[in-house]
Amino acid sequence: METTATYDKETGEFVINTPCESAQKYWVGGSANNATHAILFSLLYINGTNEGVHAFIAQIRDADGNICPNVHIADCGHKIGLNGNDNGRIWFDNLRVPQENLLNSVADVLSDGKYVSAIKNPEQRFAAFMAPLTSGRVDVASTAIYSSKQGLAIAVRYALTRRAFSITPDGQEVLLLDYPSHQRRLLPLVAKTCAMSCAINFLKKSYAKRTPETNKIMHVYSSALKATLTWHNMRTLQECCEACGGQGIKTENRIGILKGEFDVQSTLEGDNNLLMQQVSKALLAEYIAAQRKKSPFKVLGLEHMNDPCPIISDNLTGCSLRSIKFQTDVFYLRERHLLRRFAAEIPQYQAQGESKEKAILLSYRLGEELARAFTERTILQTIIEAEILSSDPLKDVLGLLRSMYALISIEEDSSFLQYGILSPSNFAAAKKEVMKLCSDLRPHALGIVSSFGIPDSFLSPIAFDWVEANSWGSPNSGNC
Repeated sequence: METTATYDKETGEFVINTPCESAQKYWVGGSANNATHAILFSLLYINGTNEGVHAFIAQIRDADGNICPNVHIADCGHKIGLNGNDNGRIWFDNLRVPQENLLNSVADVLSDGKYVSAIKNPEQRFAAFMAPLTSGRVDVASTAIYSSKQGLAIAVRYALTRRAFSITPDGQEVLLLDYPSHQRRLLPLVAKTCAMSCAINFLKKSYAKRTPETNKIMHVYSSALKATLTWHNMRTLQECCEACGGQGIKTENRIGILKGEFDVQSTLEGDNNLLMQQVSKALLAEYIAAQRKKSPFKVLGLEHMNDPCPIISDNLTGCSLRSIKFQTDVFYLRERHLLRRFAAEIPQYQAQGESKEKAILLSYRLGEELARAFTERTILQTIIEAEILSSDPLKDVLGLLRSMYALISIEEDSSFLQYGILSPSNFAAAKKEVMKLCSDLRPHALGIVSSFGIPDSFLSPIAFDWVEANSWGSPNSGNC
């Protein structure tokens, strides 16, 4: 964001400059060898006044592929994956672009150098300029789930054909997926992937129906789901790789390739940790606005904050743990508690002399927990909606997947215990129910991963007949 664009009203051009090394444009996809044009963000200066970040179209190569004068380009170097994309670094040295190259849907510069915009607030104007990046986050979150499905389809199918050890001296060796420990490794990830797939459907539909008024809401949802789903993808692929043993390391079995190709998602289109900070800040802003106006919550699924506080029973049974009411209540409680706690902690830092901005930074831990609570509650609501709209017998399977998602999310987040949202006995009961759900989901494992609809050619040899794939006469065995 240190790149500058200075308007020259004598010529009607913007002069683009890279004032220092830290201002170089990095990881620009397609730029190292191929791109002829680029969209660049830079600080717009008019008559010495900084008008903030704006977007411009700049030509960086001619039609013959020669780098344009006043432009310097270098390759970013070999990467752990996605080397088919020639990422480059770009510097500008008094590159002149015509006035019409300013992308002016949000603000414009007239020929006489006058700056005009219908959005007077600089922060809101910046947000409007950044709104197009939402589409990238929707795409990244979607591909993360497709990748998770691919890895799980391979690992689960392998676990349904691969046998190891026998329980009795003369008995048949046991399928990997019949070991409770192996179920515990893969089936919660299957459930989380299915729940997140519902969330992606929600996100894509919301994006397709977006309006200028909903851009802020779309930014929050896309940031939350992009971060959460890409983190989930890398964890899933790592577990799938390990669950396939040595077969998971082979390139032809694809899981390792997926890890290398999709690792970049954690920082692509925004660093995940920063995106989650933006989520918690947006929730804080909604909370403060509702308190100041004494009005009910209306957006981002926070309407539950308007209702009486849910009460959780002291002795939860397996039936109640699997109920939609308990799961929504406990997720609501966590989000409600963390939002109020976050909103209360920041003024405490301000009372000690810190600015609001510094106070938010110091409260980062609560902010992270709040963003996680918001995202997981959103995901839960999307799979509940899918379950309600489904028909038998799909409804029953979705109920198992929804319960697994909810209870494994409880098990993996210490805030349920830390803040007293669940008693230790109820927390322990939830963990115990996860194992029962693994057993209940086991008969449906193949059907679920088959429902992902992944073409056979996108899977791997071990997803079918791993013995044949490694036999002496197999083309893949390296023997002839």
